[in-house]
Amino acid sequence: MQTRVHPFLWYDREAEQAAALYTSLIPNSRVLETRRYPDGAPGVEPGQVMGVTFELDGLPVEALNAGPQFRFTEAFSFYVSVDTQDEVDHLWDGLIAGGGEPSQCGWLKDPYGLSWQIVPRVLEELLQDPDPGRSGRAMQAMLAMQKLDVAALRAAADG
Repeated sequence: MQTRVHPFLWYDREAEQAAALYTSLIPNSRVLETRRYPDGAPGVEPGQVMGVTFELDGLPVEALNAGPQFRFTEAFSFYVSVDTQDEVDHLWDGLIAGGGEPSQCGWLKDPYGLSWQIVPRVLEELLQDPDPGRSGRAMQAMLAMQKLDVAALRAAADG
């Protein structure tokens, strides 16, 4: 049996705009298909976008426009691991633009309410440092940040 597990995201009416934003920011990403509601679908205009299939760095994602009944929560987020501060800045700024909200420890909500974690790999390495002083200082620095700062994390770990 071949199975394929991937995220399915429920939007009010913003699936197409969200997919366009995400695929414009994350390398190796693309919109694969946009589906429209047929004539006679209840509560929607014929031809309105029903769903979008896209890939984020090769991960398949389905997005559905199905109304305001359900909203995203922080219980689900996309975790994006990056190498440089420029990548952190690019993704953070791009996902915050247009009405997103910063949160703590590298978390943010995009303009559609979906949560993201933008995490430099150096943080993952620092938190796993065998020296508990270094890892503890890196943890404390991270807890005080919204957008993660690579240089500040390294400096904190180094004491």
